[in-house]
Amino acid sequence: MFVGLAALLHVYIFWMESVGWTRPEVWKRFGVADQAAADVTRSMAYNQGFYNLFLGLGAGLGLVLWWTGHDTAGRTLALFCTGSMVLAASVLVTTGRSYLRAALTQGTLPLIGFVLTLLS
Repeated sequence: MFVGLAALLHVYIFWMESVGWTRPEVWKRFGVADQAAADVTRSMAYNQGFYNLFLGLGAGLGLVLWWTGHDTAGRTLALFCTGSMVLAASVLVTTGRSYLRAALTQGTLPLIGFVLTLLS
């Protein structure tokens, strides 16, 4: 369940970064100063969003494989993707204290999903 929630969260992050980035309600959420700054950082956010999409889709595919009887492949993919999500959140923390909340938001569901998958 937590792997699925982490996957959905990362698909939503993709949408914000790659589709909705220049909307004020989105760029403000990321601490971007103004519309001009959002426009300048748009290509970076677009690229970054796709990383989140790929991790989310990978975790979702891992669940589908796992639930359809491909246990080893599904668990491995789910572990790889949630582990990558947790590591990405850890890297976010290293960029400054102001990113702690975002890192916790991005990393908590995948961490719980990783541990539960590992223990199952």
